[in-house]
Amino acid sequence: MSEIWHEERPVTLDAEKVVAAARGWIGTPYRHQASLVGAGADCLGVVRGVWRELIGPEPEPLAPYARSWAEDGGAEMLLAAARRRLVELPPDEVTPGDVLLFRVRRDGPARHAGVATGPAAMVHAYDGHAVAETAIPDVWRRRLVARFRFPAGL
Repeated sequence: MSEIWHEERPVTLDAEKVVAAARGWIGTPYRHQASLVGAGADCLGVVRGVWRELIGPEPEPLAPYARSWAEDGGAEMLLAAARRRLVELPPDEVTPGDVLLFRVRRDGPARHAGVATGPAAMVHAYDGHAVAETAIPDVWRRRLVARFRFPAGL
């Protein structure tokens, strides 16, 4: 008799709740390092705000970061933080509720984040634009470095 072992995956938040929370940020002005719905957010600020709304207080303090942190020799700080706090999944597909991390430059560290609202769309913030739900263009798909889900039951 053979036994089949199933890898136990951590429980993650309901995708519909994550998408609804992320869409609540749409229209929030871009503000570097900010994370206050309606007042200002950058891409990480949106992810942080969804965490606070659905999970609770942020699990660790966020150090100030320059707009150019990744160009200033920044290691994979964003990717490392995501791996500490989120549930990592293979980046080969995108599903609603996923937290997506992208490289802006092919050879640079991950420095952009969005929350997937479907297999080809995400809510994100970027300099000069209010938080928006946009298509994920092929250029961004090629630079997708990691995919995560928000943990449940903390």
